[in-house]
Amino acid sequence: MASHPGIDTDSIKESARKDLLDLLEGVRGKKNLVIEQSLAGPVSIFVKFSTLQDYGVDRVFFLENDNLDASQKNVVFLASGEKASQCLAIAGQIKRLQQSSSVEHDFSMIWVPRRTLVSDRILEEAGVLGDIAVEVLPLHFVPLDQDVLSLAYDDPFGDLYLQKDPTSIFLAAQALMPIQHKHGLFPRIIGKGDNAKRLMELLLRMRSEAAAEESTATSRIGMMPSSTIESLIIIDREVDMVTPLLTQLTYEGLIDEMFGIKNNQAEIETSIIGQAPGQQPKSQSGAPQQQSLKRKIQLDSSDKLYAQLRDANFAIVGPLLNKVARRLAGEYESRHGAKSTAELREFVKKLPGYQAEQQSLKIHTSLTEEALKHTQSETFSRVLEIQQNLVSGTDPTAQHDAIEELIARDTPLTTILRLLCLESTISGGIRPKDLNAFKRLILHAYGPQHILTLHNLERMGLLIARTAANPFYIPVGVGGSGAPSESKVTNYSALRKQLRLIVDEVNEQDPNDIAYVYSGYAPLSVRLVQTILQKQHLLSLTSRADLPPGSSSSQGFAPFEQSLQNIRGATFNRQQKGESEAALKARHMLTGGGGGGREKTVVVMFLGGITFTEIAAL
Repeated sequence: MASHPGIDTDSIKESARKDLLDLLEGVRGKKNLVIEQSLAGPVSIFVKFSTLQDYGVDRVFFLENDNLDASQKNVVFLASGEKASQCLAIAGQIKRLQQSSSVEHDFSMIWVPRRTLVSDRILEEAGVLGDIAVEVLPLHFVPLDQDVLSLAYDDPFGDLYLQKDPTSIFLAAQALMPIQHKHGLFPRIIGKGDNAKRLMELLLRMRSEAAAEESTATSRIGMMPSSTIESLIIIDREVDMVTPLLTQLTYEGLIDEMFGIKNNQAEIETSIIGQAPGQQPKSQSGAPQQQSLKRKIQLDSSDKLYAQLRDANFAIVGPLLNKVARRLAGEYESRHGAKSTAELREFVKKLPGYQAEQQSLKIHTSLTEEALKHTQSETFSRVLEIQQNLVSGTDPTAQHDAIEELIARDTPLTTILRLLCLESTISGGIRPKDLNAFKRLILHAYGPQHILTLHNLERMGLLIARTAANPFYIPVGVGGSGAPSESKVTNYSALRKQLRLIVDEVNEQDPNDIAYVYSGYAPLSVRLVQTILQKQHLLSLTSRADLPPGSSSSQGFAPFEQSLQNIRGATFNRQQKGESEAALKARHMLTGGGGGGREKTVVVMFLGGITFTEIAAL
């Protein structure tokens, strides 16, 4: 992934690293660090444990393990102040250490990304707030790659759609504001979804508040439209719940389905990929010892082979690996043809690179072999067939026997629930008789504790009964006066044709459409982005007339407004102008005319989460 002119992710990473190390350096002497488990991964992206040791960190404890000891006088907590449970855990550990230890400890608290009134009140009521030095680490975005930023917030999906907690919207706005201050205003904010609209309105309000505070001429850079960023596109996860319910079919997506990828790392059994080089365990007799261990592997663009494979459909990964293996073998054998000392020296210089690539090839070949076993299983094939039948518009009741058979075979509950939620989301619900039958089957097969699971899915509108009285089952695109209105549900039946969500012939080797990522299904969320940025391509797929000359993202979703009436949530297209036209003209002259034809960056924000397959499609 190439670096983009609009946003320097390396500077974001370096700024976060400097802020954290400065806070740790402010606590003099050796210290124990107690970190919230969900923050450990994001922090490890921009700072290594060896660096923390250089700044006095002796030992690292997870807050959730509640095993902090009294080995150091200084104790530093690093946690999110958004969750009351974490604040209570911190208060409990401080009180326990104060009561059980003979040493008088100095406690420091670093809240991420902000200090909240709730956290202060909980610590105050516990009687420990006065014993803590409180600091803030403004960690908002964590760079996962050169063109991927992730909000440092745990479970925004559950908070936003189950708990109806808007905290993640506020934190997303806080994360986007520094980008505007550094690069200028987003010239245009375009999006779809009710929560996306709330984020847009919050950004505008924060901009107004910032303008009111900027009474001096020293900080006006954020008050003019950016010359390097074209627009901000906000997609509410709620407008397309179907895509994350489908099985991801890209290489990276399939690894995530099988093993899980968090913060660019995956934990894989050593029986699959082997021990790390130089870490083969041995028994007392000196013989290798067989152990069922897991090994963490790094999965990002620093691995050149992974960068080639990650966005490819899994069907072509095998041939790609074979091609790389043949190239490496040829390059390694070329050493026999070296006739001069200079040629040998050049080969030796490249040898570490060959060895690193060879090790990467070994890991990805092992992962591919394991993934092949998974994808060639009867259960995987049956699940994929049901999913493809549902998204293509076949009668959903025809899939019920196959789903019941999967339950009888003790297929993992998450797989069954994804299939049922997929049918419910696409069809506007499941027939009440069938839904009750499936609920009984699930409770009998997987246990009565999942009553709460089914209830939560119903609260989010993912697993509901199809009745006319259901608030989620409302005629699409028609208001009380018969005029077009914002939809309450996403009508996939209409959108299949209007936005060409199903593409029958997909070239997975050399893809010319995003549908390759799901072997024939184009993610609706990414199609929405295409209605803004790739209008001509989408028009050619839907057999519409060509665009008029000069069409651009400034026109928003035009000419697809009719299609958007079939997608739930608000639609908006807001232009941001500079506070001073004179300043805008001055900058226009200084930059040689608005950027001098340089390529501009489009920022796409998914509110509520995104799949690796959608990133590949983008």
